[in-house]
Amino acid sequence: MSRIGRLPITIPAGVEVAVAEDGLVTVKGPKGELCERISQKIGVEIKDGVISVTRGDDQKESRSLHGLCRTLINNMVVGVSEGYTRKLEIVGVGYKADKQGDKLVLNLGYSHPIELPDPEGLTTETPSATEILVKGVNKAQVGNYAAIIRAWRPPEPYKGKGVRYAGEKVRRKEGKTGAK
Repeated sequence: MSRIGRLPITIPAGVEVAVAEDGLVTVKGPKGELCERISQKIGVEIKDGVISVTRGDDQKESRSLHGLCRTLINNMVVGVSEGYTRKLEIVGVGYKADKQGDKLVLNLGYSHPIELPDPEGLTTETPSATEILVKGVNKAQVGNYAAIIRAWRPPEPYKGKGVRYAGEKVRRKEGKTGAK
């Protein structure tokens, strides 16, 4: 039995979960609504404010999907009740971020500023010129958009300049040594 798959999911107050016959799980909460189609091999039951995920057989595919489906449902429940935030830091002289309306404007050493419109369902904030917060209800979308922002200037190993996740350790390399 999957260690993750057998863990129950408690439904917080203000969150509604519905499971359709075809495996469509819909979660509604104060921050929004999310839907995900779960495999037919996985069963989802709701009893007394607790969601339990079961599998019908012990085939390899069912075992693989068991923990995955439970994690996807848990991410939806947490997303609509609390939301997800990903913090990015900008390191480098002249590198900065600014919010103009619904666009994120990045100055990362290119000849032009990079303008990224906020995707639907996500918001970005810039508490300071060197910090970016990506917020949303869908964990995958938040992480994907943060990765897109980071990809414009990933941290380089010699000076550590670039866009990095908060708390990310950048492996530094020693520069060239002069030949004598």
